[in-house]
Amino acid sequence: MESYKYDLVITNGICVTASDIASYDVAVKDEKVVLLAPSGSLAKANARRVIDAEGGYVTPGGVDCHVHLEEPALFGRGSSSDTYETGTRSAIAGGCTTIVGFAPQPKSEPSLLSALAQTHVRARGNSYCDYGFHLLVGNPSQQALEELETLSRDEGVTSLKIYMTYTALQLRDDQILSVLLKARQNKIFTMIHAENGDVLNWLTDQLEAQKLFDPKYHSHSRPPILEAEATNRAIALSSLISNTPILLVHVSDPGATLRIRQAQTSGQPIYAETCPQYLFLTRDDLDHPGFEGAKCVCSPPPRDKASQETIWTGLRNGTFAVLSSDHCPFNYDDAEKGKKTCISDEFPVGRFKEIPNGIPGVETRLPLVFSAGRLPLTKVVEVVSTNPAKLYGLYPRKGALIPGVSDADIVVWYPESKKPNLTITNSMLHHATDYTPYEGRKVGNWPRYTILRGKVVWDRDNGGVVGDKSYGQFLKRGPSTLDGLWETVEEQGPFDVASL
Repeated sequence: MESYKYDLVITNGICVTASDIASYDVAVKDEKVVLLAPSGSLAKANARRVIDAEGGYVTPGGVDCHVHLEEPALFGRGSSSDTYETGTRSAIAGGCTTIVGFAPQPKSEPSLLSALAQTHVRARGNSYCDYGFHLLVGNPSQQALEELETLSRDEGVTSLKIYMTYTALQLRDDQILSVLLKARQNKIFTMIHAENGDVLNWLTDQLEAQKLFDPKYHSHSRPPILEAEATNRAIALSSLISNTPILLVHVSDPGATLRIRQAQTSGQPIYAETCPQYLFLTRDDLDHPGFEGAKCVCSPPPRDKASQETIWTGLRNGTFAVLSSDHCPFNYDDAEKGKKTCISDEFPVGRFKEIPNGIPGVETRLPLVFSAGRLPLTKVVEVVSTNPAKLYGLYPRKGALIPGVSDADIVVWYPESKKPNLTITNSMLHHATDYTPYEGRKVGNWPRYTILRGKVVWDRDNGGVVGDKSYGQFLKRGPSTLDGLWETVEEQGPFDVASL
């Protein structure tokens, strides 16, 4: 049996990391990056497989830490169209090698550990890429709060998400404070969906009283001020608990963006995420004939062109640490589990408040932003791979190409001479959803190869998805390492209400 020095070599590529662009060959052994060598020097190395990048970019695999898959219906209508199998299949086809999904805890369930166990069952043996979980806290019971220590210490779950909206999940301010305090004590990073749920419900009632039900009114029920107010309140609650670190998820609004930037400038550990829908869609996409606008219903809703420019600027200047997909898929032409569950004889174009809320995007995230030409390539890698890995306790195993340390999670892109110049169609994607909100959009590149722990799992020109749904591993995560945020918290000492 022949002995190989390397399992895989990628030669003649231009390596792009969050800090540098340089021509290197990459050698892989035993699932790790083991060597970066001068370009072309490993072309004839003793390797089981050699990939010639032909001058194409070589980047760390995408890390998408906001992905909803196979979640139980918490809102009464609609059910996710993607399982872990189909969602992660779509992920690797779009250059994403790691996802962090959600383990949802309904309000009726007092335990977080129970919710986590149920989610493990759905994901185990059904993932094409590596994966972790955030706990989605719907019921911050005393039991749930006490379980945070076990989640962090034993289960490798070091992040959670809470909501300031949605009746099924909304936490009141006092509950948010209790979660932030326990999260702080256990080095668990808290994600917050910031929209004012009470005002949202009031505006929805006002719109319905005027018989305004069309999908486009989804954005009217969620004007920017709801996001800006809730963002400000979340930052205030964080500051009350001795500046506990938080991440504001899927930020769309310039007002919220400004408040986040102000908090960051003042030294607060406030982090922010945005998503492709706030860079490539606008509220006009909800105003298509009939029910078509429902394809772009997500929360917060896409804003206007001027808001898009603010979000791009926030990515460039570091206001947004991460760019996630918020992949939350529902089939469009489905009256039982999908978007059309809200259509009836009485409401032939549905009721915007009952449209299942979310859009697909895990496969298109990297190609869209990589092709847009709006960010330096090092910044692209930073926000889609390196920063997510740091923020969620995965770095440097993920999000980097550090020899001897990083998993061999790699994307090889097409060189300039072979760029595909694709038009996105749903038929080319690998999710289990019957539409994409980016139908007809042109992209100038697509992952040529996706490599997970040294194994080629996506080969666009020779078989497409060539990975195995049982290859993905659950990742136990440590505390966040971005900006040394927990070291700063420790320097401040424990929270003391008497010091307020």
